[in-house]
Parts: sequence; structure tokens; C-alpha cells
Amino acid sequence: MNVEALFPKLGASRGTTTRLHPRPGRPDASVSSVGGPLLWPADEPWPVCTEPHKRSSGYRIADIRRERRLLADVWARGRPTDEEEVLLKELGRRRRDREIADTDPIPLIGLVQLYRRDVPDLPPGPDACDLLQVFWCPFEAHGPSRYGLAPHVRWRRSDQVAVPLDTPPQPALVGFKGAVAEPCVLHPEQVVTYPYADSLPARLWRKIDSWEDAEERKAERRGLDDESVPSYHHDLSIPQGCRVGGFPSWHTTDPHPMNCEACAAPMILLLTLDSREWSGSNGSWMPQEERDVAEHLRDRCPTQLTIGRDGLLNIFACPTEPGHPHRWSLQ
Repeated sequence: MNVEALFPKLGASRGTTTRLHPRPGRPDASVSSVGGPLLWPADEPWPVCTEPHKRSSGYRIADIRRERRLLADVWARGRPTDEEEVLLKELGRRRRDREIADTDPIPLIGLVQLYRRDVPDLPPGPDACDLLQVFWCPFEAHGPSRYGLAPHVRWRRSDQVAVPLDTPPQPALVGFKGAVAEPCVLHPEQVVTYPYADSLPARLWRKIDSWEDAEERKAERRGLDDESVPSYHHDLSIPQGCRVGGFPSWHTTDPHPMNCEACAAPMILLLTLDSREWSGSNGSWMPQEERDVAEHLRDRCPTQLTIGRDGLLNIFACPTEPGHPHRWSLQ
């Protein structure tokens, strides 16, 4: 659907975003990936979380990966055997390590690395850096609420990594299974995008809102369900899934300014990490390749990440000085 044909004034707000389209694979450190190995200097300390919080109970990464492989196999053929059910129960249980103190440093988990050569909407990094790397602590235990995430962003020049680290350190336990991303290769696609509805001029948004109401009435007369009705929010403006650049979604909070804490400049969206690549029965943001796959085998969550309550993480950057601290919001 050509949304600008319906609302020509949207053209003034048009932007682009690059959908990353992660797919399970075997990336190495020389390529952009989600959940793949990161290009990291062997002589540089790996980032750690030092914030005090409970870290002695959780899941083992090896168990998480084995459980996922087994579940994928079972899902493809129907149901688990009795032996597999026993194994799945064992792999899925929480472990405890009483020797881990609440103040022990935890190696952060690498989430994503992006080379500028691969992603059209990735802005320049500080000091000619061409590689963006994002980590987080594998426990939701940060901030005043003690339930917050702790993302960590690094920029670097890939040509200055002389001797790469072979095997990065891993935490003994992680707080939740969705903290561990499955290795995924990327298939970047730049698409047109438009601002979140509440960020549009009020008069334009009222016109869009009226159009949506009319479409719902049409669907009701035809006996169609609500999810078959196109909406600006879910189908026509901001793509779902992992992506770079464009406009942030504010679907769980009201839009609020994200200004640089160092210089007060309005920040730009750097990266969105999403729990799902698409949702809804109409699958408007479903990649074309998935439409040729049997419905029960379509993978809406190829990265296996869980952001908050099945939401997304927006990371923002300063447009005037990329080296200024990043900010983030959970939606």
C-alpha cells in the first residue's frame, strides 16, 4: 500500500531504515551478525558488568543452545520422545553456583556487530570507526527497579585489530534464556519509513486516524477480523524486527525527547533490537522468503532474543558527536 498516495503530506517526513533480516547461520568475526563472534583485540580486556546484583542462579549457555537445537528438531517432526522430554526438562532447569558472589565481574554477552560497509543507515562512528558492537549483561537486575537491562555500546576501527581474540570469556550462568542470541547472518534491506503516529503533526494524524476508523468499519461489514485491517502503526510506518536508523517506536510509552546528556542535542535512532521479526496474523512485515515456508516452520524469532516482555530495545546516538554516551529505551 502506498501510504503517501493516501496522505501526501507524509512525504515531508519520509525516512529510511535498514532491516537486518537475521537468519540462523555460522558468521565469523569478519562479517556483520547478530549473536556471532565479535572482532575483538586479543590484548584488550573484554567488557564486564561490575554492578552488584544476584548472579549465582540462572541457566548455562551450553544448555540453552542444546535445548534450542532439540526443540527445533522436535518442532519440525511433531512431538518429543519420552527420552527427549526428560532431557528437555533437565536442560531447561535453573542452576545455582554458590561460589559466585554478587559483586564478581560478569563477562558481557555480545549481541550484535555491524560493519558500516554492510548497513546503509549505520551512521559514522567516532574517529573514523567503521564497526559498531553492542553487548549487555545477561541479567535483568539493573537500575533503581532492579529489573532493568544494561546495554553496552562500543565503536572501533576494524583495520586496527591486529590479533583478534579467539575465544571470548562467557558468564557461568545467565539470568534468562533470551539473553543469549543465536548466531545469525544478516541480509540488510533499506526500506522507507515514517515517524511514529504521535510524533506527526496533529492535523495529519487526525486524518490518518479517521482513515483507520473507516477501514475498520469496512472490515466489520465484510465480517473480517481486526488484524486484517491495515493500520499506520503496525503496517505502514515503522518496520518490525532488528533494524538500523529511521524512527523509534514508542508503542508502550508516550514519545519523549532523547537528548544527548553531554551536549543536549536531539539524538538519532542508532539501532533497534526486536524480540520478533514480525507479528500479527496478516504478517505485513514478514520477509518475502518466509511466505514460501510452511506456517508451522516460519521463524519469527531467529535471534532467540527476549527484550523485556517480548518487546524491543532502541539505542540512540548523538548526531553531532558520535563519541558522546549513548542512551536507550525499552518498548
